[in-house]
Amino acid sequence: MADVLVTHHPELSRYEARVDGELAGFAAYKVTRGHQVFTHTEVDPAFEGQGVGGALARGALDDVRSRGENDVVAMCPFIAAWIAQHPDYQDLVAP
Repeated sequence: MADVLVTHHPELSRYEARVDGELAGFAAYKVTRGHQVFTHTEVDPAFEGQGVGGALARGALDDVRSRGENDVVAMCPFIAAWIAQHPDYQDLVAP
């Protein structure tokens, strides 16, 4: 697994994953009615299979949790599947 740095860019409404300073992927979201709705996740093909997607999902959801915002809606199939595979993150999902 590559060393992945995940950062939040609220001005772009997305989280970015970087490997050695290079943009490796992002998770886009929008805020609607108090919910953080993850709409799309993309990993550059050059970084697929290196754990970037998982690190991106974990980093984004950890940031949401650290801000005390437990109202995630996973419209993005990747984020939804990741949460389903990690029960310790299911408490973040909006009812």
